[in-house]
Amino acid sequence: MDINKYERGSTMLAILSAGVAPAFALLSFFYLKDRYSEPLLLILRTFIMGCLLVLPIMFIQYVMSDEINNLFLESFFIIALIEEFFKWFVFLYIVYHHTDFDSHYDGIIYAVAISLGFATVENILFLFVNGIEYAITRAVFPVSSHALFGVLMGYHFGKGKIQHKKLHLILALIVPVFFHGIYNYIIKMVSTDWLIFMIPFMIILWCIGLYRVKSTNISVVDQRF
Repeated sequence: MDINKYERGSTMLAILSAGVAPAFALLSFFYLKDRYSEPLLLILRTFIMGCLLVLPIMFIQYVMSDEINNLFLESFFIIALIEEFFKWFVFLYIVYHHTDFDSHYDGIIYAVAISLGFATVENILFLFVNGIEYAITRAVFPVSSHALFGVLMGYHFGKGKIQHKKLHLILALIVPVFFHGIYNYIIKMVSTDWLIFMIPFMIILWCIGLYRVKSTNISVVDQRF
């Protein structure tokens, strides 16, 4: 037996597992919060669409990064705006008018699925390049933050669908871009002690996200009953 080949195979399997596991754990968490479960096939479809966004987004960001050398613009526009816009676009044209999108919380489920599809592929690529030792840090920060950006996006998509207000379609893009931009700005601005700023930011983001989940579930009960 080729031991090196066996070790490479084991490393690849470990990286794939570490890359996929946090996304599926988070998606399961938000899925189980739904009082009225959504069709798994549509959730899987939106997840795959999120996966497919990674390469075109990386290409666009690579091209634009050569033209812009500004920390704020890079954080809020090259990274946050481009990534959240593509997720927003996929949601708007694949999920928003779908018949299964019929309650407020549905927006959160599908937006989280798209976001975690993107985060999964991005995470796997990062671990392949930088090593599996970053798996826990990646799960706690980038992957979970993408899920929470999805919560914020889906909350407003759900509001827009149920209340028929176009303002929420705009907020579904602006709000996650704002928080995503802050996330990236913290990482790029503070190269060494970034955890001092990132941990409070993530606590705040989780609090906002869980509040949105709770309030949305309450509104779903009101809609049904």
